Amino acid sequence: MKKYSSKRSIQILAHLLQQYGILDIVISPGSRNAPLAIHFSEVDGFNCFSIVDERSAAFVGIGMAKSEKRPVAITCTSGSAVANYYPAVTEAFYQNVPLLILSADRPTDYVDIFDGQTIRQNNIFHQHSYGDFQLLEDSKDDAEEINFDIIKKAIELCFEKQGPVHINIPLEEPLYELVSELPTFPTVEKTIKQKEYEIPSNLVADWNTSQRILLLVGTRDYSPELENQLSQLVKNHSVVVLSEVNSNLHHEKFFKHIDRYIFNFTEEDYKTYAPDLLITIGQNVVSKKVKQFLRSARPKQHWHLDEVWQPDTYFSLTEKIETKPEIFFSKLLKFINLEPKPYFNLWDVLRDKKDAKHDKFLNMVEFSDFYFFNKASQTVPENYNIHVSNSSAIRYAQLFDFGKRKIYCNRGTSGIDGSTSTAMGFAIKNANPTLLITGDLSFFYDINGLWNQYIPPFVRIMIFNNGEGNIFKIIPGPGNANPNTLDEFIATKHKKNAEHLARHFGFSYTRVEDEPTLDRVLDNFFKPDAQPKILEVNTHGKNSADVLKAYFNFMKEN
Repeated sequence: MKKYSSKRSIQILAHLLQQYGILDIVISPGSRNAPLAIHFSEVDGFNCFSIVDERSAAFVGIGMAKSEKRPVAITCTSGSAVANYYPAVTEAFYQNVPLLILSADRPTDYVDIFDGQTIRQNNIFHQHSYGDFQLLEDSKDDAEEINFDIIKKAIELCFEKQGPVHINIPLEEPLYELVSELPTFPTVEKTIKQKEYEIPSNLVADWNTSQRILLLVGTRDYSPELENQLSQLVKNHSVVVLSEVNSNLHHEKFFKHIDRYIFNFTEEDYKTYAPDLLITIGQNVVSKKVKQFLRSARPKQHWHLDEVWQPDTYFSLTEKIETKPEIFFSKLLKFINLEPKPYFNLWDVLRDKKDAKHDKFLNMVEFSDFYFFNKASQTVPENYNIHVSNSSAIRYAQLFDFGKRKIYCNRGTSGIDGSTSTAMGFAIKNANPTLLITGDLSFFYDINGLWNQYIPPFVRIMIFNNGEGNIFKIIPGPGNANPNTLDEFIATKHKKNAEHLARHFGFSYTRVEDEPTLDRVLDNFFKPDAQPKILEVNTHGKNSADVLKAYFNFMKEN
């Protein structure tokens, strides 16, 4: 016999989640949120997932939401459990991933009287959420009607903003009173707002009079519609499109490896290659060099296309275009001229020169992190979704061509926390296999990402383990520190490997330490197996930072 929570606030919440199609619920165990766990797991239609660590659970929710492209609910008990959601909430906020956060709480009168597991939960995420709501306890006057309206508003805001929204739920004891039948609630009239957009005539005129148009595409999910629209723009060499590996755009005339081309730009180069019209699409851009270039170039006009965010990243923003890029270009393409521009040829000559240098260096490179990324880019099967961790991993990935594989990275806040958990959440909800490419510190930092009984056997993890946070041997600045200080407190040298962790969490494990072994095991690594797999590429003792610096020095040469 089914057993449901007797709490009316929870019954209403479940009803409304079903009405809006939010059916995936990530539950972290606890007592105060036990009524939610009991109720969601008993109501038909919900897909419930038990993830113990709240920090990991929230990132798992991000991965699921990115895979499903719809909101995912996460719920936890009261107190510090809620605070553990915060890293993922900030990531979802800046990446616009729809998370509905359902935190159970003590009754409002219990806050700040030293009752167990009680903190100031109401509005805890207010600086990094699109809405913060608190329900009334069932015993309060008009609680049912008021809570119905609050929950409806919160859910619709989560859809509209495509970002995190928080509902705090104070629950009075007893918590475990159950019922075998549910009341009937009314069907909801959905009032989610749809934005309308009409392109101003002055933008069409500005486009048609601009001779040097540069489109820079940052982090975004794959969009065949946008890819087709931008392909039309470059067909006759009318514009230059710069994209990154996680821009998920594929066309031979797009410039896909920004740092290959501009890493050694001088002040004179900034002027030579500067656009007069800059259009930015998507969110965070990995390349620090392109930020330096465009901040120095100061284009006359900068349009940014995004429904939510309008950041003045390049200190030249002139037009905030608050709509989807697909909608904007569908209208723009009806009115603009698509004539060849010398500006494209200027960039094309640069690309040909640098791509040839890149290919030449590959023939000389020794076993290192650089060598590993080159091999990985050539070997991953085409049907894989690839998640890349932050720090040096995503920077290496920018230099190589992964074909038409979909690439994901947590570039909302660009932290190393949660990379594994996000990838595992994505894999749980996606029919295609998932590969995580991660550095050692990112992997060890998020070990609980593997504490997850739902990981499918076709998940693959590649760890390039150089025994430290090697990014601090790559970027300028940290090398000025005393070597002992750098190794212990910044790069955090270590001698750990993932072998025992892999076995503990039910992954098969292979470690390689040289080129022939890596070349030999890669193909077998992606073959079907009863277990998910970890491949650890040990580059300890290889000076990967020097190899990368040698690459860029080689690229400088004429």
